[in-house]
Amino acid sequence: MAKNRIEEQLARRRAEHRYRRRRVLQSPQAVEVRIGSRVLLSFCSNDYLGLANDPRVLAAFKLGAERYGVGSGASHLVTGHAAPHHALEEELADFAGTERALLFSTGYMANLGVAGALGGRNATVFEDKLNHASLIDAARQGAEVKRYAHGDMERLAALLAATGDDKLILTDGVFSMDGDLAPLPLLVTLAREHGARLLVDDAHGFGVLGAHGRGSFEHFGLEVTPPAILMGTLGKAFGTFGAFVAGEDALIEFLIQEARTYIYTTALPPAVAEATRASLRLVREEGWRRAALDERIRQFRAGAERLGFELLESFTPIQPLILGDDAAALAASAFLEERGILVPAIRPPTVPEGSARLRITLCALHSEQQVARLLDALAALAARTVNP
Repeated sequence: MAKNRIEEQLARRRAEHRYRRRRVLQSPQAVEVRIGSRVLLSFCSNDYLGLANDPRVLAAFKLGAERYGVGSGASHLVTGHAAPHHALEEELADFAGTERALLFSTGYMANLGVAGALGGRNATVFEDKLNHASLIDAARQGAEVKRYAHGDMERLAALLAATGDDKLILTDGVFSMDGDLAPLPLLVTLAREHGARLLVDDAHGFGVLGAHGRGSFEHFGLEVTPPAILMGTLGKAFGTFGAFVAGEDALIEFLIQEARTYIYTTALPPAVAEATRASLRLVREEGWRRAALDERIRQFRAGAERLGFELLESFTPIQPLILGDDAAALAASAFLEERGILVPAIRPPTVPEGSARLRITLCALHSEQQVARLLDALAALAARTVNP
């Protein structure tokens, strides 16, 4: 790309209020973070259970680094597959209720790996129009792609009926920008009726939803059995890093042989696997975290509704406030930051045109008083909007 074209595209992004800027944190992930000289109350992290800086997870990471070093040194299929990786895969499979699980470096790589292995050039991939970018990119690996309107199961059924063999459905479990759930029972039924596999990216549900935190499948009373495949991430509710795919034994063996994003990349540091084993134990044992998170979600929704904000149908930690205009979303984010509250604006192309928003996320460690402080700031924002 020529230099002047790059500069033109950057200038256009600035003019359209869509220029992305990074903030430099000088503290661990927590409900309060330090940026520069300021401590801000954060309502934008995906550390839903507050495990990213838990001392027991940190201790496991340190012990893992002392025993296994910092880096894994190679891919899983060369010399990078260490004992902590293997133990974590077995523990994740047990937690998810599947025969096996397979670690990937990121959720993005996991989705690309599964879709690339199962959705060959003769396959057809079906996906929700509000899927995460990783699923959108995963579908673009040579297969024919058919998209259906968000949650439109009638349209999906018609598309599946009109398509031959080798079918793969891709969907979020919890949609990352709206916070709503995919209709998994219907998706599983359609996949089974039409001979398709179903990959569910449960990045924002795993660890949070269900009586035991097993995610969207548990929420709906479903087991992760064929045709379903679970992809879960470890950098959100689990507070560490990485991802996994869970399913039947044959599927995992197939992915080990065929998933390019598994085969051709360096394995996670073993210390990260040890830290995740510790966080998995805490997810299993400390149900109070999910209970506290649910209470903060209910508090926020009740307060926001009293203020007159229109909320989406989400009972998850993701609570978007749709403002529509990009400039308005940026201004609202700046207004909150002036009051010590961090909620970055989310704008297209991350979300559809005309749906720029504040994506508010809640954590089990947020206090009742901190959520009340956010609601007070939103009340001031609403008053300013009405009386600028």
